[in-house]
Amino acid sequence: MAQEGKAYVHAALALYYAGKEISEENLKKVIEALGLQADEAKVKMLVASLGEINLEEVLKAAAAAPAAAPAAAPAAAPAEEKAEEKKEEEEKKEEEEKEVDLSEGLGGLFGF
Repeated sequence: MAQEGKAYVHAALALYYAGKEISEENLKKVIEALGLQADEAKVKMLVASLGEINLEEVLKAAAAAPAAAPAAAPAAAPAEEKAEEKKEEEEKKEEEEKEVDLSEGLGGLFGF
């Protein structure tokens, strides 16, 4: 179940925001408190994956990404130039989202 996989990531984030260590034991406790049965393999994979990244930096980058406003196009630019600039901005925004998307890497582990 894909939603169950998201529960593991949310449980890890809850531990992070509570200032608790993201350990296998703590993660299992949170998952079981949600009424789910903790899958040992998923717990181990998530803890190992999160141990390899700086979660604080990832979350800061994710929070900053949507706040970045695209540059305004000059009012006198022809329609073609505006369309091209808009396309480039969208592509740049998509690339930035891909770089910060924590769920992309973890999603493969949990099927979402």
